[in-house]
Amino acid sequence: MRILLIEDDTVLGAAVRDQIAGDGQSVDWVTRLDAAGAALTGAAYDLVLLDLMLPDGRGIGFLKTLRSRGDVTPVIILTALDQISDRIEGLNAGADDYLVKPFDLAELSARIGSVARRYTGNPNPIINHSGLEIDLASRSIHRDGKPVQLTAREWALFEAFLSRPGQLLSKAQLEDKLYAFGAEIESNTIEVHVSRLRKKLGAGIIETERGMGYRLGAS
Repeated sequence: MRILLIEDDTVLGAAVRDQIAGDGQSVDWVTRLDAAGAALTGAAYDLVLLDLMLPDGRGIGFLKTLRSRGDVTPVIILTALDQISDRIEGLNAGADDYLVKPFDLAELSARIGSVARRYTGNPNPIINHSGLEIDLASRSIHRDGKPVQLTAREWALFEAFLSRPGQLLSKAQLEDKLYAFGAEIESNTIEVHVSRLRKKLGAGIIETERGMGYRLGAS
């Protein structure tokens, strides 16, 4: 996934960014709402992590504006505001989840995965596909009953295909899911990761549409 983090606390922001990157996801981090608005205009995000108290305004107003213009990007609020009334206000404004600071980074990863699964229309963390048993919650895969180890990047790429079964994804789209703005990307990075996934999960797991992109292979 490509995630937008809106957080002005530099210590917490760095920790969250590193956690997300360690999960193999792409993350762009901004500290102001005006920068967040520009980022959302320039890129397609799969999820937003939103602080409520920012230097140039309140996150609640920003969220309400997003929803009022029809933006359905999943949003998880990250805030120190812990009153029930604050939670109700955040959820009523259109947030998908609400996490109170301080929080465990592993719990954040779990909540991101849970929200993402709901948006793909399959809240069940267990998927069976082409002889694979895939546990999205634990980020684990068994092939014919045997565990398969994927790197964080390989998992993030495979998850992108799982979330869009049958959909053709271009190389540029896949790079956007895996890498943040300004990241140095080798020209054959996606091809290398796809090749490794095929070796580990089966040759037919990812199909190539020459000159167009890739899609998840049929079950």
